[in-house]
Amino acid sequence: MKPRIRVFLADDHAVVRSGVRHLLEEVGDFEVIGEASTGREVLDASLLGCRVLVLDLSLPVVSGLEVLRRVRAKYPELAIVVLSMHPTDQFAGRALAAGALAYVSKERPPSELIATLRAAAEGRTVAPTPAATPSGLPHETLTKREHQVFMLLLEGRAVADIAAECDVHSCTVSNHLTRIRNKLGVTTNAEIMRYAVSAGIVHAPPLD
Repeated sequence: MKPRIRVFLADDHAVVRSGVRHLLEEVGDFEVIGEASTGREVLDASLLGCRVLVLDLSLPVVSGLEVLRRVRAKYPELAIVVLSMHPTDQFAGRALAAGALAYVSKERPPSELIATLRAAAEGRTVAPTPAATPSGLPHETLTKREHQVFMLLLEGRAVADIAAECDVHSCTVSNHLTRIRNKLGVTTNAEIMRYAVSAGIVHAPPLD
């Protein structure tokens, strides 16, 4: 019998982890060997023997893209599949450039996730559906570090927290934020959030 594909799940929503675990167990050729709800939990976990990491980008404590970068450096043979609610055309390219083998939107059918995980387990890169194309929006001009700071700010992180995660001084983060505001054509951090909502990067909070 062909050995089952060993999978680790990282998502901050328990219902998502439970749903993906149930899906994989139903298929039968996967084995979920662990779960994490924060980026720090992923980094602290032993992924030796794991074949595929299913990684959400919106992880607390340490962001998904930063986790992706660090895990790729530590486990170069591990296949990483990003499963995210973020727009494919805006985030897939960065995830693939950081070392993911595939990017799957949470809006895609379960059969696509299964097929992608099987392909990734074989070491094959899978083009996202639809194919990622530049959106032409201002945030596409951000550097990797600026984009990291941008996403951490959207998660509600304070400058000191962002500095700690990026291992830089707070003044460096402030300089990045200045360049981000200039590139987005805004003047405050609150306007950065409004930009992100209008660009479909994050959803507006529900009204009471």
